Amino acid sequence: MSLDTAPEPPPAKVATAKPEGSLLIYGLAAALLALATVWATLPLVAGRGNDELSAPAGIRVSPAGVYNPVLAGEPLPDGFRQVLPRDAIAPVYEPRFVSPSLIDWEPGTQVIGVEIDGEAKAYPVSFLNGREMVIDEIADIPIVVTW
Repeated sequence: MSLDTAPEPPPAKVATAKPEGSLLIYGLAAALLALATVWATLPLVAGRGNDELSAPAGIRVSPAGVYNPVLAGEPLPDGFRQVLPRDAIAPVYEPRFVSPSLIDWEPGTQVIGVEIDGEAKAYPVSFLNGREMVIDEIADIPIVVTW
């Protein structure tokens, strides 16, 4: 045996994933998901959306006047636990902004940035953690920023 030839390594093994259970179960689950999606979107496709519950453009509605399924007597889904009452955290309706040159955020500060038609605004996640929702306008287009 010569010293200049090394033994060949064994061929590499490739891991393969084989789903556990029957493919029939996966197929049924996919079909049920597709049916649930179609069922949930039928009112929108048929033009029977919740238009009567929405306010005309440019008009702010008090959350007290919006339909509340719990107060209307609809039961909560099984396993659902409501920690805060509906609309307990008020949105910010008139946010104030400063020039970017005045901001002294730490590098890596997380923000949700929105830019429309060259107008841009940044909403810090640290602020949204407490208020969760900002109702604003950018380039005369109403937006909702939520976290």
